Amino acid sequence: MTILVTGASGFVGSAVVRALLATGASVRVLVRPASDRSNLAGLALEIAEGDLRDRASLERACADCTGLYHVAADYRLWTRNPDELYASNVEGTRHLMAAALKTGIPRVVYTSSVATLGLHADGTSATEDSPVTVADMIGHYKRSKFLAERVIDDLVQQAGLPAVIVNPSTPIGPHDVKPTPTGRMIRDAWFGRIPAFVDTGLNLVHVDDVAAGHLRAFERGVVGRRYILGGENLSLREILADIAGLAGRKPPRIELPRLGLMPIAAIAEAWAWLTHGAEPQVTLDGLRMSRKKMYFSSERAVRELGYQYRPAHEAIVAAVDWFRTRPA
Repeated sequence: MTILVTGASGFVGSAVVRALLATGASVRVLVRPASDRSNLAGLALEIAEGDLRDRASLERACADCTGLYHVAADYRLWTRNPDELYASNVEGTRHLMAAALKTGIPRVVYTSSVATLGLHADGTSATEDSPVTVADMIGHYKRSKFLAERVIDDLVQQAGLPAVIVNPSTPIGPHDVKPTPTGRMIRDAWFGRIPAFVDTGLNLVHVDDVAAGHLRAFERGVVGRRYILGGENLSLREILADIAGLAGRKPPRIELPRLGLMPIAAIAEAWAWLTHGAEPQVTLDGLRMSRKKMYFSSERAVRELGYQYRPAHEAIVAAVDWFRTRPA
């Protein structure tokens, strides 16, 4: 039994690969020729080189597979060229699912994100059924993932795609090599680079719990149904205080007005644009997203999949342990 995993060199994808290998599964991974493969070093797997925009490479990768985990995504809250997000996240998903249908893969897990779900203004936990439209999507990343989910929905209904959707919340933990935006925040907080915060909140979950949830969805999920793979809801103040405690320093106490940070974010984005630099630490879309607390409930996954998650503190400790041994 060969299982194909896309995005396997990344943070969540490599965790899914390790979870599959632990079960004794035969794993094939789709990676781009220039991808950083450090997360795959020493793992017993088959590598298929390809790209989500190259249909022929996708059909070759899907051949003779009995399962597919489509974890790959372009996860950036800011980019000089937003078209790249749609090419990978939307059209790449469409191409891969067409290859899965053509080669007859009997089971698919598509990794979406809680970014596609509705949020509640009162801060209560959102669910898979919280009302949402594309107009609620802030920024190109969220919009591209929302549209990719619609691709999956349409293919399930019209072409019989045997896909289950999972919506991870905010995974943290080891092997965040890039790192993700949340990983950067944890790293910078550990090294004392975040002296202040805004009033927002996140749902934190250990990346290995998210990976285990993927396998549960593959085994037990209902085709066409979505499942939030989350953990514990915490305010940003609580997260930073936990990290400060681990570092043996006082937590930041300055709460910044969101409106006051908008000019700083605009300048940071303009500088990144002019210098072809990396994604800024503070972005306009990130600030807009922070207006609502990103709190979610994983009750459906717990009830229907047997999903489990550890306390957020344990996930924070795992992430800190990873970043503290790496270059600042």
